[in-house]
Amino acid sequence: MLAGLSVIAVTYGLTRYGFGLYLPQFRADLGLTSGTAGRIVAGSSLAYCAAAVLGLYLVDRGRARRALWAAGVGAAVGALVVAAAQATPVLAAGALVAGSGAGAASPALVAAVARTVDPAAEPRSQTVVNSGTGAGVVAGGLVALAWPAEWRWAWLAFAGGALVVTWWADRSARWGPVPAAPDRPGSGLRPSRLARPLTAAPLAGAGGAGVWTFGPDVTTGSGLSAQAAGLLWCLLGAAALLGGLSGSVVRRAGPAAAWRGSAAMTATGTVLLAWRPGSVVVAAAAVALFGCGFVALSGVLITWAGRLAPAAPAQATAVLFIALTTGQAAGAALLGALADAAGAPVAFVAAAVLVSAAALVAPRDRRRTAPAGRSVRRRHG
Repeated sequence: MLAGLSVIAVTYGLTRYGFGLYLPQFRADLGLTSGTAGRIVAGSSLAYCAAAVLGLYLVDRGRARRALWAAGVGAAVGALVVAAAQATPVLAAGALVAGSGAGAASPALVAAVARTVDPAAEPRSQTVVNSGTGAGVVAGGLVALAWPAEWRWAWLAFAGGALVVTWWADRSARWGPVPAAPDRPGSGLRPSRLARPLTAAPLAGAGGAGVWTFGPDVTTGSGLSAQAAGLLWCLLGAAALLGGLSGSVVRRAGPAAAWRGSAAMTATGTVLLAWRPGSVVVAAAAVALFGCGFVALSGVLITWAGRLAPAAPAQATAVLFIALTTGQAAGAALLGALADAAGAPVAFVAAAVLVSAAALVAPRDRRRTAPAGRSVRRRHG
């Protein structure tokens, strides 16, 4: 779990969402506009989707270990290109490759956890590993606080970290043989069963793109210092770690309540940041709500996928995360253009509306009484 959490921390929290953290520096050194930054994040998100398809293909054929290394190497190569970038096109290429690593990481780690962790602890373990995004965001914020102008060295360190944690996860996981035929995704993954989450995930992703992409830039543009923005990013990451408790919330309150509650936190945080981005107190509350809410949303997606496709959880998770990231791609591009045209507050309000729409498409709670001696979780998938 710790090794898997570390892979998610680097591939998501550093090399994927780190672009938003360093956007003020990229803007100052390379002259990026909000619209250009949104298009870069959109391209990175599409690369994520392509890598997720590759990871899904490899996991489907019992090669989850190769998917893990595709994730780690992709994140490392992309981070190296970002570190060396002297012009916007090179930065865009590096961000595209760096962001792709996370796409292959999710299906690989879902498969690794399923084969390594005791089945009774698997749902909670999956959401804890997924919360590694928060750990990576905290680490990125601390690096930015310590060396605010040294973004090239930071991305060089991200590249080395990606390779180290990938090796650690490879050594820690129990990869095992290819699953038998009944466990193959052809029998367990039915796209029609994923209709509701495939509607909800893109809306959540599009709304979440606002804070992930433009959050630090908005706070520094409203008068806060780079150090304050770094502290806020650390707070966002720490709150995101709490999102790893979503598995426990799903078990106690049900997936529908967990989804709606997570979406409400995400939307509220986004609106608060639009309202007073220059106030440290308001911005702190905003990023804390957003970080916890958004990571909890993605954790609920993992649980949702496992319930709808219990024989193919890694494949279903990859499909839903592709949908989530497709929404982020569209959201980053559209919100960036809207921020250039009407201002960041308007773009953030639009982002909150998108997340609120996602809350309306919640999982269906189907509670049944299990016979004595039978596991309710297994009956529900």
